[in-house]
Amino acid sequence: MISYIGDFIRGDLSAIDLIVYIGSMCFVVFCATPLHEYAHALIAVKLGDDTPKLRGRLTINPMAHIDPIGALMIFLVGFGYAKPVEVRMRKFKKPKRDMAIVAFAGPVCNLLQAFICMFLFSGFRAFASVLDNQMLFYFSLFFFFAATINVNLGVFNLLPIPPLDGSRLLTALLPTKYYYKIMQYERYIMIGLFILLFTGILSAPLSLLSNLIINAFDYITLLPFKFLLG
Repeated sequence: MISYIGDFIRGDLSAIDLIVYIGSMCFVVFCATPLHEYAHALIAVKLGDDTPKLRGRLTINPMAHIDPIGALMIFLVGFGYAKPVEVRMRKFKKPKRDMAIVAFAGPVCNLLQAFICMFLFSGFRAFASVLDNQMLFYFSLFFFFAATINVNLGVFNLLPIPPLDGSRLLTALLPTKYYYKIMQYERYIMIGLFILLFTGILSAPLSLLSNLIINAFDYITLLPFKFLLG
């Protein structure tokens, strides 16, 4: 959001565009991230671990999932996280495989939401063009922003850094002693992550990958509306 505020101050972005962007961020924080964590909880329960259910995480209630720092990061830099769902590997029939499946569930949920948002973006954009309707254009802009942030979250959460989902993939891939050795430095790793994000060192390559995914979704979801655009 920092870059968009800068664009607004310079006059490169209208007030309504900024409002639509902030609205899409609120939508992602209060709707998309809870679904992300719910996906983790649901898959974990399906695979035999009832811990998420016992901890009250098998719900789409935003208050059960939102992490204040992770939500603030979403608003500031477009990348962030929610409160990790507690999972106990020993309850899985195949611990390492099942942990990897649970870890992937959240980012996959984000990408599915992004695809749906891009489909709605393409539809509203096509009808806005045909009908020359400004309101439909702003609806399309809302879903484009929502899709972009969802893709950002999906990509970002696959980084092998605690508390992100990628760190759970380390659980599945690394011997236990090495994993816990890394986790001892979780606080310092998180500080380093913040620095890399706010300086743009990490956000730049993440944004590049996110843009590739968004462009692919844009191409696919626009196909059903080609007839409207001629």
